[in-house]
Amino acid sequence: MFRRTLPFFVVALGLAACEAPAPASVPMGADGRPMQVVYRIGANDAPRVRERMQDGLNTMRAQNGLPPLQANAELASAAATHAQDMSFQSRPWHWGSDGSSPMQRAQRSGYRGSVIGELISETFESEFETVNAWMLEPETRQVILDRRAQDVGVGWHQDDNGKLWWTVVLGEGNQAMQMAGF
Repeated sequence: MFRRTLPFFVVALGLAACEAPAPASVPMGADGRPMQVVYRIGANDAPRVRERMQDGLNTMRAQNGLPPLQANAELASAAATHAQDMSFQSRPWHWGSDGSSPMQRAQRSGYRGSVIGELISETFESEFETVNAWMLEPETRQVILDRRAQDVGVGWHQDDNGKLWWTVVLGEGNQAMQMAGF
């Protein structure tokens, strides 16, 4: 009898091992949806976060036949300054608390090229989720996929509650201007 039940036991054991693992315990909100987890960016994470944001933008550009953006320190400085200022103002918009425009902030940071556009976001989402959200909106998608864009500066500010204020500035470098005779 043991010999007859042994194969069934082995098959049952094998099938049990093939079951999908139980889902991890995810805290649920009152609305029945998973609660949001705060995405924290530490000081040591900054270089990787900038690189991942740039890689995300460049992936979207490559999928549309466009060349990659190059990191630019002046644009990154302008972006970081504006992200902190948006937090100070408690609103996501393109004007600085001093009335400055994206172009003026880039010039103040020493950027000699032309500003193509500025992407902003007030969110609790990571750099990956933010790039995806920008690609869904026609206005921000147009900035990301602008053929003239060559340079990129990534900046953010994170509030104590975890809210992220993202700013990305895209520019057309001064090399293009020099080639055009400016």
